[in-house]
Amino acid sequence: MGKTYENLSPELQAWLQAQKVFFVATAPLAREGHVNCSPKGGDTFRILGEREVAYLDLTGSGIETVAHIQENGRIVIMFCAFDGPPKVVRLHGRAEVVYPSHRDFPKLLALFPGNPGARGIIRVAIMRIGDSCGYAVPLMNFKGERDLLDRWAEKKGPEGLQEYRQQKNRVSIDGYKGYGDLNPPPDRS
Repeated sequence: MGKTYENLSPELQAWLQAQKVFFVATAPLAREGHVNCSPKGGDTFRILGEREVAYLDLTGSGIETVAHIQENGRIVIMFCAFDGPPKVVRLHGRAEVVYPSHRDFPKLLALFPGNPGARGIIRVAIMRIGDSCGYAVPLMNFKGERDLLDRWAEKKGPEGLQEYRQQKNRVSIDGYKGYGDLNPPPDRS
């Protein structure tokens, strides 16, 4: 049923890019730390190479993924087929947070449509690519993207987002360091 891949073939890349949602899971090294799993959607995922991907990290109420990555770098990104043939693909890797002050940030940000809530980019070097059957994943119809987060970020504005990140994104629920670079991304309007 399940198999592993050496790299992201053109067929696998096309399948990943066709999915409307993906999930990101991370955990701290400490046994008592919380495991985190976050859903991601919108036009926020990019394939950078046969063993490298990135996604746009948007301002939100939590900072668990970033905190865990900064502590140990471990991540898994999971995609599920909610239509068509069943399939689940997991990309296990080592991640880094690319902040707005990082030299690669402008080049990576240019790969995504403008987003007022962008606070960074998560870049992942893939160590393992595996799939499984997905036979129990339900079939669902895609109705459309939500624009609530974008409208919220636009309403807050750059200063409001910076203040929000200072208040909500400094540390994780377990006390790990969150965002260390709270400068807003460059305006691309």
